[in-house]
Amino acid sequence: MAEQTPEFTIRPARPEDAQRCGDIAVLAWRPVYASFREMLGDALFCHRCAAWEDDKRTQVEWHVREHPELAIVTEAEGEIVGFLTYRLFPDKKEGEIGNNAVDPAYQGHGIGRRQCEYALRLFAEAGMVCATVFTGLDEAHAPARAMYEKAGFDKSTPHIRYYKRL
Repeated sequence: MAEQTPEFTIRPARPEDAQRCGDIAVLAWRPVYASFREMLGDALFCHRCAAWEDDKRTQVEWHVREHPELAIVTEAEGEIVGFLTYRLFPDKKEGEIGNNAVDPAYQGHGIGRRQCEYALRLFAEAGMVCATVFTGLDEAHAPARAMYEKAGFDKSTPHIRYYKRL
């Protein structure tokens, strides 16, 4: 099933989309990891996140390549400009949005919201009764939080992770 607007087409992912999705992930997460460096300081950041680009790229590319049936992409003029990965938990009747991003050059056009809405329809069609997504509470994640709210997420539980350098 593909959803098309005059500007964008959302479609199921294919294994050959993996590399472009990994590229987008690295571009889109740069501000988040810059924020993490500022919050954690150089020493903790280098310990915890030094290889974040490779880690994020590998995570996203693996999911899209190995489980394209659990990923979608958005195209503009034949180029992938966004992606979203997800998981289904039929025993709990829950769908979970995983990694998702839009190429920074295409952000601000509602692509992220549309991708979420598309995934939510897939969840409902699969018999899920609840959808979840995890995001940060820091300022760098504010656009993601706003996008999830625009897509209809309206309940949350706050979380915090503490760090201590030893």
